[in-house]
Amino acid sequence: MPLGRRDELDRHPLFATAIALTVLAVLLPLLLWGRARGPVVVRVATRCLMVAFAQVTAVALVFVAVNRDMNFYASWGDLMGTGSYVTAAPDLGPDGLGGKKAETEPKVRQDFQPVEGLGGRVRKTELDGKVSGVKGDVMVWLPPQYDDPAFKDKKFPVVELIPGIPGTGKSWFQGLKAHEVLEPLMKSGKVKPFVLVSPRAMLLGNADTGCANIPGKVNADSWFSVDVRKMVTDNFRVSAEARTWGVAGYSAGAYCAAKLAINHPDRYSAAVSLSGYNDPGQEPSSLVAKDPELRRTHNLKNVLTAAPAPPAVSLWMSGAEQDGYLSGLDLKAIAKSPTAVHAEKVTGGHNLDSWSKQLPQTFDWLSKTVKAP
Repeated sequence: MPLGRRDELDRHPLFATAIALTVLAVLLPLLLWGRARGPVVVRVATRCLMVAFAQVTAVALVFVAVNRDMNFYASWGDLMGTGSYVTAAPDLGPDGLGGKKAETEPKVRQDFQPVEGLGGRVRKTELDGKVSGVKGDVMVWLPPQYDDPAFKDKKFPVVELIPGIPGTGKSWFQGLKAHEVLEPLMKSGKVKPFVLVSPRAMLLGNADTGCANIPGKVNADSWFSVDVRKMVTDNFRVSAEARTWGVAGYSAGAYCAAKLAINHPDRYSAAVSLSGYNDPGQEPSSLVAKDPELRRTHNLKNVLTAAPAPPAVSLWMSGAEQDGYLSGLDLKAIAKSPTAVHAEKVTGGHNLDSWSKQLPQTFDWLSKTVKAP
């Protein structure tokens, strides 16, 4: 499917149609209320239909407007739970590579297009993940220094951004406005100039994959930690070294970010978890939580303790007391060096505005934790 068709819920014609229908729904009762003809039952039914039409169109307009602003769903398939971005899901083994080595695979060269409404620095491409069997869109934002002639020979560190469920790669830029918050901080030198990468996370309708590899269903872990990473290193001035990569997420994406870092210290050195959790069962749509054994083994406390050796990663876990902070304290209590866990208690709700406000602090921490190539 062409890349542009995937954003059908975020396009101007749909919004314009919703507005037109809502205006029509308001005008109909004004023009026709007293002109309804026929028996009393028919007149009452006609007026009830006009009222119902007005209510439905109003709700639809609000949904389309909010979705345009927050970008929870990119397509009807996402909304209805029928979309699939999985072309194959073989068993790739514990390392998620299926016997392959990312560095020896052919170069992945991609074409990138500007993203409507996000300025020229945010671009997107459709990546056909050769290892994971996932085909989906990936958004990339380059820091202001990237095109500066003074930095033409410099490589940049990377932070992979994972949205919650529902959510798209665009949610980080249109909902949290990450690039708008961080660009002035990068220009002033208060925050390190990172390349920001936000891949599609909803791979099977509106279900939460938990960033897991589930043979026969989806290889979400390999999508994020292998295919997306390789695409970025093959197309931009970045390094594949784990010390130059971080990963961040909010809500269900926060759980994913922490798990990816714990599982792959050879690919990431740090993770930011905003209002995350340890038990995947806290996300109602979690595929992992449907199986009791998978739910147990994918609990972050068990993931950390089951690691062959304490992973050399740093975790930032923030949120309200029952919305991420206590989960951070639980991990901090069992973490052993060189694993480092910082738990930060914050005010604010489980929403995009709260997470956006935390970006300056968390990226200041990432600037001190993730190394420049």
